[in-house]
Amino acid sequence: MQKYIIEREIPKVGTFEREQLRDASKASNAVLAELGPDIQWVESFVADDKTFCVYLAKDEAIIQRHAKMSGFPATKVTEVKRLFDPTTAYAAA
Repeated sequence: MQKYIIEREIPKVGTFEREQLRDASKASNAVLAELGPDIQWVESFVADDKTFCVYLAKDEAIIQRHAKMSGFPATKVTEVKRLFDPTTAYAAA
């Protein structure tokens, strides 16, 4: 499976209360269960009018299916090619 970052434009999502985020999570999880093991939600970051979600998926098509079925837009889907972090500076060549 590949890793993807999904940008979702959701007006005022940054003002959502915990209960609203819980309901959104439940709705997303229900669709994920229906879609099966080819897609997994890792985490999401909430900004003012957007969320940035990290998913593992077999391809972008299943991410688009999740977006359509859940009602959460997939405004931009980007496949992650590589990861690095501060420890990369100390990794052996």
